[in-house]
Amino acid sequence: MIARISVVSAYYLKNSRRYQCCKRFVYDLLENPNSRLKSWFDLFMICLVIVSVSMLVYQVENQTGVWGDYLEHAVVSVFIAEYLMRLWLCSDTHLILIRHYEKSEYLNISFQLSAPLKEIAGKKFAYIFSPFAIIDLLAILPSYRPLRILRVFLIFRLFKLFRYSNSIKVFSDVLASKRFELITLLVFLGFLIFISSIAIYLFENPIAGGNITDLYDAVYWSIVTISTVGYGDITPQTFGGRLVTLVLILTGLGVLAFFTSIIVAAFNDKMHSLRENRTYAELDRYHRFIIICGYGRVGQEIAAQLLQDKQKFVVIDQDDAHIETAKRQGILAIQGNVTQNETLLNAGINREASTVLCVTGNDVTNVYVTLSSRHLNADVTIISRANRHDNVKKLHQAGADHVIEPFAIAGLLAAEYIGQPVAFEALTGILQEQKDILLETISVTEKCMLQNQEIGAIDFLAYKLTLVGVISTHALHQHHKNRFQIKKQHFYFNPDSHFHLQSGDMLIVLGREYSISHLRDQVEQSKLMH
Repeated sequence: MIARISVVSAYYLKNSRRYQCCKRFVYDLLENPNSRLKSWFDLFMICLVIVSVSMLVYQVENQTGVWGDYLEHAVVSVFIAEYLMRLWLCSDTHLILIRHYEKSEYLNISFQLSAPLKEIAGKKFAYIFSPFAIIDLLAILPSYRPLRILRVFLIFRLFKLFRYSNSIKVFSDVLASKRFELITLLVFLGFLIFISSIAIYLFENPIAGGNITDLYDAVYWSIVTISTVGYGDITPQTFGGRLVTLVLILTGLGVLAFFTSIIVAAFNDKMHSLRENRTYAELDRYHRFIIICGYGRVGQEIAAQLLQDKQKFVVIDQDDAHIETAKRQGILAIQGNVTQNETLLNAGINREASTVLCVTGNDVTNVYVTLSSRHLNADVTIISRANRHDNVKKLHQAGADHVIEPFAIAGLLAAEYIGQPVAFEALTGILQEQKDILLETISVTEKCMLQNQEIGAIDFLAYKLTLVGVISTHALHQHHKNRFQIKKQHFYFNPDSHFHLQSGDMLIVLGREYSISHLRDQVEQSKLMH
């Protein structure tokens, strides 16, 4: 009967939307590294730990009264709630029950509750005896009033900071990566302290004329000497004691140098990870940013333009020199293989990324990155570079919204220069913004002054602008002339006066920067008036 109730409850929890949402919320609060909620919770817990420890220290010589007890109870309640929630998150009990039940049904054997309970208990106890869980538990114990000796465990509340601070976590990871070397050094250090303590006690005991009365003093002297601190409260008086001191001091210098070299080597190995973590932390603060895959000549030109336009973006490249160049320019850069899904996920393609630019010099790589990007984020805008015209169709099929052929564009410009050098200079001047004339787009949005307007009704001359064309996806425009297809959109060059603008259309205009800005302001203000 109990087994049946357990299985029914497990299936209920599996299908319960409220339960799943609740667990997801707790996961985002406590464990999800990409959650903003976790960042605020970590900051709150750091403040809570510092306040609670400060209060406990203050209570050593002062009375805080009832409000101090209330604060302590509140802090401990938060610690207990956090401990229980982490214990809840460490395993999905209902899924374990369902898995064992379905296995029994498949094998046509009797379902026994003992097997899933054993697995559940094993996972829970594995968490309970993990280092962070032990620290969490010991941080709660000082509040147990009948056992005042447990107040010594209040120091473990400070150890809880390891859980909430990424910098401290990184330091602990660095130490963990050199576990073997540190344990070897610790064993050697313990052996050295043991030998020196015995030796100094034999030479410096009161009978021999020294002032070390017991082994505790000998161990204390050895630790102080080997650390090269040397308080001077215990000094050797005999020849043998001084000889032990000299050997221990020299050995201590070697131990400290060895320890320092281990830590420096560990941090040197982790430096790449530290820089990546800093980059990812910066990305978490970005909203609607661009990912540039490839930082060669094309990527660098794009990045320079984006910097000038104050756009937020991140660069991904595998080449060390390219990454160093980007960092010298103050650009956020990730060193990694752009063809790997993990690299794109770390760059935030499925979070706040709005556009992916595939601009490597290899068309195969661009196709692969386009496929991966479209798979990871169906809504992201993908602009890809094609070095060969044969690959344009492949890139569109892979999921690229727009494909650019830089070599074809260069050929067209060269031909224009040969045929019409004056027009070439004007065109390059506009593209490179060497003149005060810009080629920009203005979007037609819902409830703005341009919506449902005919081109002839808009006085572009009054704005001192020239209309080059309109980009649109609406089928009602397809009867107009001078139409060029751009994947799912159409570009209408020099549309006639009866061209009816719709929401989602984009006007391509030529003019001075302040004229374009003035029209944009008018469009935005018209939306607010509705």
